[in-house]
Amino acid sequence: MNENEESRDELAEEESFADLLRQSTLKPARFNPGQKVKARVVGISSESVFIDMGGKSEGYLDAKEFLDEEGKLLVAEGELIEAYFLSADENQMRFTTRISGGDAGRYYLEEAWRNAIPVEGLVEKEIKGGFEIKIAGGLRGFCPFSQMGLQRENPKDITGRHLDFRITQYGEKGRNIVLSNRAVLEEERSRQREEQKSLLLEGAKVIGTISSIHNFGAFIKVGGIDGLIPISEIGWDRTEDINEVLKVGQEVEVIAMKLDWENDRLSFSLKRALPDPWESIEKDFPPGSSHTGTVVRLTNFGAFVSLAPGLDGLLHISKLGAGKKIRHPHEAVAKGQVIEVKIDSIDRENKRISLLPVASGQAEDQSEEDFARYAKTSSAMGTLADLLQAKLLEKKKK
Repeated sequence: MNENEESRDELAEEESFADLLRQSTLKPARFNPGQKVKARVVGISSESVFIDMGGKSEGYLDAKEFLDEEGKLLVAEGELIEAYFLSADENQMRFTTRISGGDAGRYYLEEAWRNAIPVEGLVEKEIKGGFEIKIAGGLRGFCPFSQMGLQRENPKDITGRHLDFRITQYGEKGRNIVLSNRAVLEEERSRQREEQKSLLLEGAKVIGTISSIHNFGAFIKVGGIDGLIPISEIGWDRTEDINEVLKVGQEVEVIAMKLDWENDRLSFSLKRALPDPWESIEKDFPPGSSHTGTVVRLTNFGAFVSLAPGLDGLLHISKLGAGKKIRHPHEAVAKGQVIEVKIDSIDRENKRISLLPVASGQAEDQSEEDFARYAKTSSAMGTLADLLQAKLLEKKKK
């Protein structure tokens, strides 16, 4: 071994010794009951999830807190989680994401009230003014209707569910407990909102889930936040009934249209995530071409005909009536009627399509053919007057 290698080994030993010395002088962090921490998962067993807060501070949580309804573990080593400190026992610090039944029961409920730690509860039944909730330690609490969920739901759909609550009132050593599910949901929504605020930008294309449908539009949930798809942004064509286009629970791709975080007004567009039919208008509907369309609207000045979703053309009243003057388009066509039209002209800049009725064009062509045939026959046989005059001369001769 040469001198350079010996120097490197000595330096490495000094650094390792310095690390060990530094770690030995670190003291475990002290936490107060209810204190919220962020920690990294460093180990998982069948019963516990172990976390590291840095230095010599380590703790654990019950693994069952991270199981879904099917018993699947929802956390992995290396992930960062948020938890509340409960207690220290023989140098083992116990944390929780929420207080549930069993040995984390009655003893911790007052701490949960003082430190805003969520508690898990079973909605047992509807009672006057709200719901009776069974919580940790076999105790029961009361959740008013106004504090159950972010939106009013059917009580039958809530009864029997396990939900998280915040204790808003704790008295008589646990005999008087008032709960709020809404407070937990609002805190979670606020957290998700802050995350999305830094990630979601206007014009971004995202995937969301339809949460409810109304006559003015559809509400969509994107990354835990709620937004609105106005009825005008459902599709390129006119939407009469949103339920014919969307269903609750359906996943859709949308464009973030307007994000007003201060007033909590977020709007999205479904149609802007779809191809714009005007981009290929000249290719799909060149002037002079004939197409089948549906009359979708009648006005005093003409009839609008839908050629494709988002493409409506105008059949002016002067083009209707097959040459006869009419006072209103309904004298010639009806809403919902399928007709043949010809593309007269396209104004892409103003998104206007002018149409001609194919039927009247055919009638005009037919009339011209009939006239030409009559003229030809007349020239060969003479006019009616000529024929009559010829007959009279013939009688005189007799």
